[in-house]
Amino acid sequence: MITDSLTLDIANGINDRSARGIATAIGRMISSGELVIGAQLPTVRQLSRKLGVSPTTVGEAWRSLAEVGAIETLGRNGSFVRQPTGPGGPRRYRQVAADSDHRGHFGLDLSTGTPDSSLLPDLRTALARVSSQALTSSYLDHPVLPQLEEALRHRWPFAPEELTVVDGAMDALDRIAQVVVRLGDRVIVEHPTFPPLLDLLEKIGADVIGVEVDAQGMNVEAITAALEQKPTALFLQPRAQNPTGVTMTAQRAKHIADAIVASGHSESITIIEDDHAGDIAVGELNSIGNHLPTRTVHIRSYSKSHGPDLRLAAVGGAGDVISAAANRRLLGPGWSSRILQAVLLELLDDQATLESLSHARSEYSRRRQEVVQILNERNVFSTGTDGINLWVRVSDERSALMTLAAQGIGAAPGTPFLVNTHPDSMRLTVGLLGAASDLEATAQAIASAATTSGSGRRGQR
Repeated sequence: MITDSLTLDIANGINDRSARGIATAIGRMISSGELVIGAQLPTVRQLSRKLGVSPTTVGEAWRSLAEVGAIETLGRNGSFVRQPTGPGGPRRYRQVAADSDHRGHFGLDLSTGTPDSSLLPDLRTALARVSSQALTSSYLDHPVLPQLEEALRHRWPFAPEELTVVDGAMDALDRIAQVVVRLGDRVIVEHPTFPPLLDLLEKIGADVIGVEVDAQGMNVEAITAALEQKPTALFLQPRAQNPTGVTMTAQRAKHIADAIVASGHSESITIIEDDHAGDIAVGELNSIGNHLPTRTVHIRSYSKSHGPDLRLAAVGGAGDVISAAANRRLLGPGWSSRILQAVLLELLDDQATLESLSHARSEYSRRRQEVVQILNERNVFSTGTDGINLWVRVSDERSALMTLAAQGIGAAPGTPFLVNTHPDSMRLTVGLLGAASDLEATAQAIASAATTSGSGRRGQR
């Protein structure tokens, strides 16, 4: 039986009376324990009357909660709080890889976000050296090879309280998010940002706040405003931001840290840094962990630099968060392949690998700069200075994609990267452009597509 007092208590906890606001407020009540598992919720009509909104608005909020598994609706028998499970699914990620009807038929696919295989280090020597080693004596061995942990700590941007190794940057983001983000929690992300991160946060049921990125990193004033909403996490990419190519300056990192301290929430927020470009980034790594080491989790991926199939990322920083993620992982895969860890250890100080990485950095930078120069000459706006991807402003997103597709060139639509509204854009992995003649011709094609007008797709956002 739903009492008026319960309905009033729930209504009093809802400040934003939009469908999204109602859903996230209820989600926070469930996560905090104010609404316990099995508790019956007010009917749509009861709550809509108390809030002064239409039943349609509350009904939409109820559907959103049901989709993430937070509540169960039983028709006339009412709606009840249940253990959230989340339906999940890489919806945005699939849009990046499958937005065009021509997908899979491109002569040149610049939508992938993957490194140029010809610029990756040769793994054969390292594989041969570790192939005969016995690296695991017990299922209870430490998840990280001791020598690798020592090497990683030496390279870390700040002294990490704890450090572990997982299966790539997305595995790290998933495991850390599961520790620090609960249903209804507010989290801050860059706008635009990496689509799988948005998919992941959507699956958890987080309330995402997008903060614009400028030439120096995330906007400090917008972060300060977002901190007033007491977010539990801040996700950012400190260099070669995907998709914008922006690298955060040392000054901006300090200003962000200062804003977090000034907000009074520095002990309740976790900063998660995804250094996905790693050793192929030309920009300086400026970590907020230099200022807030006990609240920062730094992720260093080796997929783009050393090879996607190496599939390793190191995670270091806030001890409580990393220990919780590592302990939970013991109930699943336990550890990342120690053979692959040994290969990475071999590569970290291998002279041939270091020379290969140096060449890759300069080559990716050259390709990016040459494309940007051609776009600038055609008055086409792009952002950032680093990484293998380029974020390009276009007159009409769909028209630009179709124009390139007609020429056998694939590009990623901008829409899946967006949190807020944004001018039409597309992302291109210009790091895959090799020969100079192909690069110039492709850049000219990109410039032409960027200025092509059409019916657009803004109404679908």
